[in-house]
Amino acid sequence: MSTIMIVEDDPKINQLLQEQLEKYGFKTVNVEHFDRVMEVFIQGRPDLVLLDVNLPKFDGFYWCRQMRQESNCPILFISARESKMDQVMALENGADDYITKPFDYDVVLAKIRSQLRRAYGQYAPQEGERTVEVAGLKLFLERMELSMYDTKIELSKKEALLLEALMNQHPRVVSRERLLEKLWDEQFVDENTLNVYITRVRGKLKDLGVEGAVETVRGSGYRLRATWEEGQ
Repeated sequence: MSTIMIVEDDPKINQLLQEQLEKYGFKTVNVEHFDRVMEVFIQGRPDLVLLDVNLPKFDGFYWCRQMRQESNCPILFISARESKMDQVMALENGADDYITKPFDYDVVLAKIRSQLRRAYGQYAPQEGERTVEVAGLKLFLERMELSMYDTKIELSKKEALLLEALMNQHPRVVSRERLLEKLWDEQFVDENTLNVYITRVRGKLKDLGVEGAVETVRGSGYRLRATWEEGQ
């Protein structure tokens, strides 16, 4: 059963979408507090998101960018804003499609099914799953999972990218500049943001029983050490 997250502040449209989706076998996740959209997204791990543009607090373009930092799941905008610029902005910010209101529910369902097939079903890329492994620590990039022997934990997209860089270069140092480029491309990001993700990755490794594996190399960057083997 696929999970669809609905980010829509019109209660009537929200309810109608929920009823239609559940009628056809989908599970739905709704947002009630629009300053906590990302909390719901990360906890709900939806297979697809329906996202309005005009929302309280921040608009849909903002939330689309935030979601794209965590996941590659399909995002469909549903909005009363019909301008070409709005549709271009949606796609430029990471959306997969744009549906204007008023809309036909059959069209919405068809687009949802199409995106799900492309992302996960018969039209999804069939090449082998990309993995990176260092001494029993294994990163599944498409699944955004990290495993150590029989234990697995889930990662955000940024955490997976950070670990991929460190594991690919093991045991060499990866510069802060290289990590910033890999995680945020050409976007301007405060270096403290990288520190936050390093801390998160260390926490995820700790959940697997791995301590001290991400080493800070002063003035250079970070490197991964197989500390779990060193103690054996």
